[in-house]
Amino acid sequence: MARIMIIDDEKIVGDMARMSLEQEGHEVETFLSAAPALERLKQRQFNLVVTDLKMKGIDGLEVLKTVRELYPQTKVIMITAFANLDVAIEALRAEVHDFFPKPVKIKDLKESIKRAIGEG
Repeated sequence: MARIMIIDDEKIVGDMARMSLEQEGHEVETFLSAAPALERLKQRQFNLVVTDLKMKGIDGLEVLKTVRELYPQTKVIMITAFANLDVAIEALRAEVHDFFPKPVKIKDLKESIKRAIGEG
């Protein structure tokens, strides 16, 4: 199974995703902001990072950039309540694995995660 990091400033999003993914045997760590998540990334590699795009301080695109620098093989899935074409294009150019507008259905997120970690 995979080590998955979830970064979202909405606690309910991280909690729901963590519960669902842990039931499938994944190891999941959740963070409410990017700064502590990026510190954790310096200590440990994750197979997948799921991050919100718009957060106070460091945003999801900066998270994506940092993940690419530290662990180029780690996949990143981005979710946002502020989806628009320009943001989606920027994320895709930065090689995000997948991009979801909020509210994301957990079923769709789990399918994307399976593809990202090579299970689907």
